[in-house]
Amino acid sequence: MPIRKLQKTDINRVAEIWLTANRNAHAFIPAAYWESHLDFVKNMLPQTEVYVYETNQTIQGFIGINGEFIEGLFVANEMQSHGIGKLLLDFLKEKKTKLSLNVYQKNTRAIRFYQREGFQIQCEGLDEATGEKDYEMVWKRE
Repeated sequence: MPIRKLQKTDINRVAEIWLTANRNAHAFIPAAYWESHLDFVKNMLPQTEVYVYETNQTIQGFIGINGEFIEGLFVANEMQSHGIGKLLLDFLKEKKTKLSLNVYQKNTRAIRFYQREGFQIQCEGLDEATGEKDYEMVWKRE
């Protein structure tokens, strides 16, 4: 199984994917914002429930969850649109009956992806840290 729990030795690679993917997916937020949070993310990773997708000893993506809330789903840029995000989501859908997440309204690619995966927009919100509008999206097992 290419999906496994995060190990301490994975942190630098996972943080690198997190930073690159955030800069690319959220061009509407200054890159310095993500860069300034990198150390915080590295410190939080070992304390959270994170699963990585690995092939050929290289982590290609990861998903972090807190209870039923998806903290983040990130795939290495060169591996996007290869089904890795779907595999990571499906992995959690087997474990949970409900999942929720927040996604920036300007990140239309992610919104379309989550809608294809059965998530529905519940409400609109505002990310205080960035000042960007977001949606809360929810998936429930049928």
